[in-house]
Amino acid sequence: MRPALLLALCLLAAPSSAQPCPPAGHTAASLQALKAKQFALADAAEKRTLATGLLACLSDPNPDLRDSIAYEALSQWMRAGDFDAPTLRAIRDSLYSLLDGEDRAGFGKPFAALALSEVARTDRVAPWMSAEERAAMVERAAAYVESVSDYRGYIEGDGWRHGVAHGADWLMQLTLNPALDRAQYQRILSAIAAQAVPRSGHAYVFGEPERLARPLLFAAKRGLLSSEDWSAWFTALAAKVGKLDRADYAGWLGRRHDLMAFLTLLYREADQSDDAAIKALKPAIAAALKPA
Repeated sequence: MRPALLLALCLLAAPSSAQPCPPAGHTAASLQALKAKQFALADAAEKRTLATGLLACLSDPNPDLRDSIAYEALSQWMRAGDFDAPTLRAIRDSLYSLLDGEDRAGFGKPFAALALSEVARTDRVAPWMSAEERAAMVERAAAYVESVSDYRGYIEGDGWRHGVAHGADWLMQLTLNPALDRAQYQRILSAIAAQAVPRSGHAYVFGEPERLARPLLFAAKRGLLSSEDWSAWFTALAAKVGKLDRADYAGWLGRRHDLMAFLTLLYREADQSDDAAIKALKPAIAAALKPA
């Protein structure tokens, strides 16, 4: 392996938490200038090195560095097919390290998940992961979505955290991948159920139900689950609201709010869809919408 490529891959594999933001050799102003040029970099090695540095910026409290520069640059480069499989694998593993690390400010994990949705997309467009790697990513994504307990969305000055929505985007890119099997779709649906009606009773206000609905609809479109599977899933989802308990009225009301928001938009999509598999969801959704 060429020394320059080996160095780049070693840098990519290094934990992003050990790197500064802005990356060495860059300033916020120089990164803004690069954004103004639509992140155009002619030198492939320079682009790989900068991608490494920008991973640390996914945890930065400055939303311009985190969202408008780091995420946008990584997304653009991956969508353009600028990275080969070894580079994508190293980016993925560094993002996994972000998910596993501390995240006191609450930005790193949601934005690692969002960046991982772009990594998953590259594998969907031009497969490079092994079946084992893909299965591991499905489990990683599902476990991340289930783990989210910080429900902050947009805060003026902070920008977005949006852990549930970003995790749902990761699940969506995976559900679009035709390489997934029935068991993997069921694992994804289990994660969706965990957050469509969170046990805490947090009431969503930042579009989370819509984002969670997307991977479900794409899973339905694959047609790998039977009508009995869907009926059982929606029945179990509705049961998560629980019986009205005056001692936990706010929690019950929040769960009911989330269930109704999620089911109502799914029913609308099923009613208006031209896809037979999605339209077939209507009876199970309608049954779940009925008062207990």
